[in-house]
Amino acid sequence: MFSSIAPLARLNPFYAPHFQLVQDGLRKRPEPAEAPSTRRSLAAASAAEEYSCEYGSLKFYALCGFGGVLSCGLTHTAVVPLDLVKCRMQVDPQKYKSIFNGFSVTVKEDGVRGLAKGWAPTFIGYSMQGLCKFGFYEVFKILYGNMLGEENAYLWRTSLYLAASASAEFFADIALAPMEAAKVRIQTQPGYANTLRQAVPKMFGEEGIWAFYKGVAPLWMRQIPYTMMKFACFERTVEALYKYVVPKPRSECSKGEQLVVTFVAGYIAGVFCAIVSHPADSVVSVLNKEKGSSASQVLMRLGFKGVWKGLFARIIMIGTLTALQWFIYDSVKVYFRLPRPPPPEMPESLKKKLGLTQ
Repeated sequence: MFSSIAPLARLNPFYAPHFQLVQDGLRKRPEPAEAPSTRRSLAAASAAEEYSCEYGSLKFYALCGFGGVLSCGLTHTAVVPLDLVKCRMQVDPQKYKSIFNGFSVTVKEDGVRGLAKGWAPTFIGYSMQGLCKFGFYEVFKILYGNMLGEENAYLWRTSLYLAASASAEFFADIALAPMEAAKVRIQTQPGYANTLRQAVPKMFGEEGIWAFYKGVAPLWMRQIPYTMMKFACFERTVEALYKYVVPKPRSECSKGEQLVVTFVAGYIAGVFCAIVSHPADSVVSVLNKEKGSSASQVLMRLGFKGVWKGLFARIIMIGTLTALQWFIYDSVKVYFRLPRPPPPEMPESLKKKLGLTQ
């Protein structure tokens, strides 16, 4: 029974490292002799021959941040119409009863141009968020990996991805909060403001600087779990796809084939992201619309059923967004010839301890 259950358990991208070690030790699976021991050693060895910069250098972080700007800013702006309907369904479910009804009502009241409301704060806010999200993720992943050491970084790589992404998102949401608040006001309060230039001074005049940051705590509630799932699930899904689905090693795949794997893994991660973060997203939408309310008050008023309004729309939006974001981000890395280490392999020192070397 144990032998039949083990392969299924190993497919879970979050299975425990202890279980993994036991199975590797029992099955004595041979590892490729030329596989790199760490991502950093691979990048350092190949930087002079192939890459435009060294893994972990300032140029590397800067270009990763630029990739984040493009991946988040462009994709979120592209789905503004869907985001607008989703937000309106959350704050006024009696009027906007479904996705299609929401589009119909919006077009009747505001015309087709009304579907683009909030595009400016969306582009600016999510570009800043992408800069911090992806740039700081690479920083914290390397930082925490070095703190853990080579062997522990491999054994606890899922925890490493979770910690690095949570740390990055903490700062990313501070950058996003002002524009997110303005976006929600523009999209969900008819007659309040039609443009970012109208919304910002009006919000500041009514509530001061607090108007732009009162939603940062709910943003953390929404975005940190979302980002932890986005990065950890993506990393482990890529690892699983190359191990169980792709018929050849990553090193033998073309850049185009690798980007297809990136897109598929991104979409899978996006579906889970949407589910995990949706309740907090509902609270943020209502909170930014109302003056004088707190997150706890909004949560109690919405109730369990209310916080799941608009989930289907968000799954479509976030699944597509996440897949495109990872595709764009990885494409930027390919274009600028940045180090793109393969899925992690067990370090040679750990293989020796487990008696897996021949």
